Amino acid sequence: MAEPVVIGLDSSTQSAKAIAWTASGESVAEGRAPIELSNPRLGWFEQEPDDWRKAARKALQDLTGKIDPSRILGLAISNQRETMAHLDANGRSVRPATVWLDERAPAEVEELAAALGRKTIHEITGRPVDIIPCLYRLAWMKKNEPDLYEKTALFCDVQTVLVSDLCGGRPRTSWSSADPFALFDIRKKEWSRTILEAIELPVEKLAETHAPGTQLGEITAEAAEATGLPKSCPVFAGGGDGQCAGLGTNCTDPAQAYVNLGTAVVSGVWQPDFAVSDAFRTQIAAQGNGFIFENCLRGGAFLINWFVDKFLGGRSDPAIFDRLEAEALRLPIGSEGVLVQPFWGGVMDPHWDSETRGTIMGLSGSHGPVHIYRAILEGITVWLAAATRRTEEVTGRKVERYVAIGGGANSPLWRQMLADASGRPVCISGTVEASALGAGMIAAHGAGWFSSIEEAAGAMAGATTPIEPDASRRDAYDELGDIFQSAYAATADINHRLVAFAERATKDQS
Repeated sequence: MAEPVVIGLDSSTQSAKAIAWTASGESVAEGRAPIELSNPRLGWFEQEPDDWRKAARKALQDLTGKIDPSRILGLAISNQRETMAHLDANGRSVRPATVWLDERAPAEVEELAAALGRKTIHEITGRPVDIIPCLYRLAWMKKNEPDLYEKTALFCDVQTVLVSDLCGGRPRTSWSSADPFALFDIRKKEWSRTILEAIELPVEKLAETHAPGTQLGEITAEAAEATGLPKSCPVFAGGGDGQCAGLGTNCTDPAQAYVNLGTAVVSGVWQPDFAVSDAFRTQIAAQGNGFIFENCLRGGAFLINWFVDKFLGGRSDPAIFDRLEAEALRLPIGSEGVLVQPFWGGVMDPHWDSETRGTIMGLSGSHGPVHIYRAILEGITVWLAAATRRTEEVTGRKVERYVAIGGGANSPLWRQMLADASGRPVCISGTVEASALGAGMIAAHGAGWFSSIEEAAGAMAGATTPIEPDASRRDAYDELGDIFQSAYAATADINHRLVAFAERATKDQS
């Protein structure tokens, strides 16, 4: 008889991925479907919740066409975070969902910070005041779209939408999918009355929240027919994709941090005790026990792709990245005097400045595209190395190694650069789909294979391949990092003035 499997369904910003996992963490089949992302106005990023539903069903249907569905014993969802649907009483969208990339609410950020206090928001939600969480877009909607705000019966995350679609019943989600809204008290594990009262939002307009691994429902007959899943297959509370990625790399020990070299660069380390700091944002861990202290840079591989698409003719040539890598390897540390601040979408930790912008410094007539390419990688890398050191200073615990996932982990240059700049091994995970694996681990516990989610992580994470640092390069990267830190202070005011100027010019033109 074929070995049983569980499914980790990862509904990310650009696609849905359904992957079947065995109890040893082996991927035996997968299905995928794209999700469209809309950018209707400067700084606005939106999606249709129906596209999440359709993509999830398509990915599951693709998966179940490759294996015997009777092998499937459970499913859990990993979802993109800080993305919010606005549904009426019948579950239909009253407006497109706002995505975590959205920047429409800078005024509301400051208004709520003044009304509630930055420290209060930070202590309750674990998140420094920043434009990304849903809280500020809710305040924007209340002010700018009051009729739609009132018409909305449910403000919810991606997991809530998918669980309702597959299982029916009342809206429900997991703690670690609720906490990115910045409406959730992450110590009490409940919606915060203090914050809800500030935006006059009834708790009845939010989903029920449950511990990761809790059974949220069963696949309905209709969803089973549409997806190929077994009828009554249990669906367990999963979590946000960042937390699930940490779980998928078995980062359940403070000595091991994960780093996702993906669209955004996200690194996190598990800690048993609650703490808040501008050095990181604090989130409920995917296993429900303890917290993840997370660093995030919105412009990761997105920025590399942007550069290639805008200035090098695009990614239609599959060899473009191999050529850039080969040429960049021949350059010295520091890209012969070119420095990039990779803050195309503002900067989160440690500055929490949504109005700073990316800069390319030091250009001369001797420089070409490869210098900028390498400088982008170096800017991201020295930011990340410094972010980890700041977290260590707050916690008093040393991070001994990274586990790298995401497409960027396939770059020999980038992963060696990170090892050299940080002075710690970069261990390459056996799967780039750590978020889906983390969801699979939760489903494996829910299905009864393991006594805890942590036990599932230990059994399913698999081996890693370490990339050791070259100590001879550390001094050069430390000096580059010092220059990088000075660059923010030197350019922040200029960037703020440019943003304000561009906003005025755009309004005048319209």
